[in-house]
Amino acid sequence: MIIGSLLLLGLFKFPLWNIMLGAPQYPDPLGMNIYIQGIKGVQEFDLQNIDGLNHYIGMKTIPKAEDMWEFSVFPKVILGMATLGVVIGLLGYFEKLSYKYFLGWFLLMSVLGILGMYDFNNWLIDYGSNLDPHAIIKVTNPDGTPMSYKPPLLGFQKLLNFDVTSLPHIGGYLMFIGMALTLIAFWIGRKASLQKT
Repeated sequence: MIIGSLLLLGLFKFPLWNIMLGAPQYPDPLGMNIYIQGIKGVQEFDLQNIDGLNHYIGMKTIPKAEDMWEFSVFPKVILGMATLGVVIGLLGYFEKLSYKYFLGWFLLMSVLGILGMYDFNNWLIDYGSNLDPHAIIKVTNPDGTPMSYKPPLLGFQKLLNFDVTSLPHIGGYLMFIGMALTLIAFWIGRKASLQKT
């Protein structure tokens, strides 16, 4: 439980998510790493190049950390959940708290994770759909409606001549492993409790 909670702190160093854009004119794909404190390019000029391309189709520029409330709230939530998890783990170790609190922490973290993904998806929808009507290039769907350039939340998608891949990064995997460990801690605690009765 303690180790699983502490793995969340990896999100302060490693990216949570990664989006890569590959195209024939970009043999080295452009990419952005999404941290809990902001967005950075995979390479030095990636964000600048992505913003330049997006300008032609009317997409907004990639937001700075101060432009999104999430980047000030997420670090506090992660720090709070890591601290809470360590406290629950210590109290459980000294048998001051039931193993059921391990499951409670896991469920709370799962709900927060789902809300975070929902928020991230809403941002992607807004980012890819609310285009500047005066953009230089206007591309429509076969039925004539404006095309959405929303990157996928998870997986692969073709956007015009770009291959876009969106996947968890090191921080995301550390979080998933940490959550799995807290679930294992619950099952171990449950097994130990059943053996005592």
